[in-house]
Amino acid sequence: MGKGAHAQLSGMGIGNGTAMGVVRRMPDPLPEPVDIPSARTAAEELSCAVGALEETAAFIRSRGEQAVGAAREILDAQSLMAEDPSVHEDVSRLVMAGKTAARAIFESFSSFRAIVAGLDSYLAERVSDIDDVMQRTIAYARGVAAPGIPESETPFVLVARDLAPADTVTLDLTTVLAFVTTEGGPTSHTAILAREKGIVALVAVADAQSIADGDLVIVDAAKGAVTVSPSESEQKAATAAMEERAAQRARPATPGALADATPISLLANIGSVDGVDEAVKYGAEGVGLFRTEFLFFGATAAPSVEEQQAAYTKVLTAFPGQKVVIRLLDAGADKPLEFLNSEAEQNPALGQRGIRALLANEGILRSQLQAIAGAAGQTEADAWVMAPMVATVEEARSFSAIAREFDLKSVGIMVEVPSSAILADRILAVSDFASIGTNDLTQYTLAADRLQGSLASFQSAWHPAVLRLIAEVGSAGAALHKPVGVCGEAAAEPLLAVVLVGLGVTSLSMSAAALADVRDELSRHTLAQAKEFARLALAADNAEDALAAVLGAAR
Repeated sequence: MGKGAHAQLSGMGIGNGTAMGVVRRMPDPLPEPVDIPSARTAAEELSCAVGALEETAAFIRSRGEQAVGAAREILDAQSLMAEDPSVHEDVSRLVMAGKTAARAIFESFSSFRAIVAGLDSYLAERVSDIDDVMQRTIAYARGVAAPGIPESETPFVLVARDLAPADTVTLDLTTVLAFVTTEGGPTSHTAILAREKGIVALVAVADAQSIADGDLVIVDAAKGAVTVSPSESEQKAATAAMEERAAQRARPATPGALADATPISLLANIGSVDGVDEAVKYGAEGVGLFRTEFLFFGATAAPSVEEQQAAYTKVLTAFPGQKVVIRLLDAGADKPLEFLNSEAEQNPALGQRGIRALLANEGILRSQLQAIAGAAGQTEADAWVMAPMVATVEEARSFSAIAREFDLKSVGIMVEVPSSAILADRILAVSDFASIGTNDLTQYTLAADRLQGSLASFQSAWHPAVLRLIAEVGSAGAALHKPVGVCGEAAAEPLLAVVLVGLGVTSLSMSAAALADVRDELSRHTLAQAKEFARLALAADNAEDALAAVLGAAR
């Protein structure tokens, strides 16, 4: 495609936003360091390499301190890559063998990258995050600038292969109107951070490399389309859409409801105490997913009951009279903890994680429940508690029995694996509610690692196989008069949120910045329409056809 040629490219949209602007492309990665003998002593090269690793870790950690929720977790994990003793040992070995600092860093991280890229299990961080750490460290070792967001005095649309978490967290939203990436998927770190910041974005745009610097583009996340060199009429339509969305987001937040006044609770996902203010700001009706991992990760031992209770109390205090669903520690797989997951596993995604790990370490489970019960007793919030990664009726029953020993009134489970969806009627018979984690449910249903970029096309919760499992849970909830929520990334996709309601979901929880778009989309459709959209999606053969069918009926 030549510069200025009209074209429309497709990808996966994040949210409902529209943006229009001139393209600036992300600079290409630094070239591979040439493998030539060093002109310096090994000690000098080693000092350079260690200094570069330390500088990278410090830079990423400083970015993490500016972030909250998932962004902080991702950046913390990245900083640990640069501090990993095994990486330092490998770099030292290569330098002592005569490599330059830059070459040693490249070879060490490339080996790590190859191992991660070649595994099918649900691992620590995706390959693009490793690439980012490697690129930054090589840049520091060479004394040059690392590839990053282009500087510009005028607003622009960013086009890149992918965005590093450290760049996404600090995007200047007065300058970056939207971004378009070649890689990524709906549950990639790039997509998750875009939702958290409310950025108009399109990921997995296969032909994005054909867009040139200076091209005028329209990015329509709702349609999953990038229009290159749009016509005058297309520009006018985009301007009208942007003005309408701005007016909609400026209106005071109201409780979530369909067009026929059917109430649908709109809740926020938060990853730490820091996420409370944003949830309140965007009008969340409570919290549908309070992740408690922030208290445990990076620690060598489980935090005390008192430490946990203090943190939980801060969050519950912010939502008097409102529901706050607290998810117990979800460790294992890509989030191992030394004091919880001590044994090496060949396939951590199918190993000792979630409720399995907690039931095997009942002292940690009980201390967390004790802290939650204590915090609930000190506040006016409606505290609910749920167990992660429940796969069987026995796990649900065991967790429910232990939780009720602490007088917790609402005890539920996460539906993240097909078995719990298929057995939803029996699991809900011993639980008070279910919350569907669509990220993991999609991954396990389609047998596709959600952190592996090459499998992005398998990561859509629009897939009828995933929707059919959600429908099973919705039907079981309706029959037993038990609430069913969704707290995965699917809840933040406005039109998909309507389909979820049609499948029997009664509440939706998402990043706070996504609430306005979902609230607006729900208000446009009745329950009868939502059920019809669900029927159309279930009748499709794949995710693309399901989305197309619902788009055709809704627009």
